[in-house]
Amino acid sequence: MAETEAALRTLAHNVRAARTRAGLSLDELGRRAKVSKGALVGLEKAQGNPNFATLVRLADTLGISVSALMEGPAEGRVRVVSADAVMPLWAGEKGGEARLMLTTSGPAPVEVWRWKLAPGEEYPSHPHQSGVVETVSVTAGRMILVVDGAEHPVEAGQTATFDGDVPHTYCGSGSETCHLIMTVHIPPGPGMAS
Repeated sequence: MAETEAALRTLAHNVRAARTRAGLSLDELGRRAKVSKGALVGLEKAQGNPNFATLVRLADTLGISVSALMEGPAEGRVRVVSADAVMPLWAGEKGGEARLMLTTSGPAPVEVWRWKLAPGEEYPSHPHQSGVVETVSVTAGRMILVVDGAEHPVEAGQTATFDGDVPHTYCGSGSETCHLIMTVHIPPGPGMAS
């Protein structure tokens, strides 16, 4: 439990610092990110349990990566992260999951995710800020990538890329679990949405 409390304190600090840097009140951040003021107050007090969609909306609104909201201070030049050391940020009803492995530093960070999708399982994502580019590389199984209503089959050994500023959904397909690596390329600058 201490690990969860420490993660919530880090998240609270990072949200408050990013909101302050952006010059946003709790009301304005809540309005832009479609998160209630009460939930934001709780989050900044390291209380509650924000879901994955809330973290994505806050990160997009603040123009930073999800992991920038969750990471403590940098630990050095090289980071090696094991999948079993990272808690899933999304868990599907059929056993699927998404783990944010790491985010690169610099003016245009890249998030690296590991996903598992059971056959028939899906994760719908809202549009991200303009300039976000996603790639999905299927390492086992197959999926259907739905981007702005159009379906694109992606099989083991294939990689797809798309602009993430439109609605998109990841769907497990076929008869076995789909494993994929997803990267999210975040544009430099504040990227503030209004």
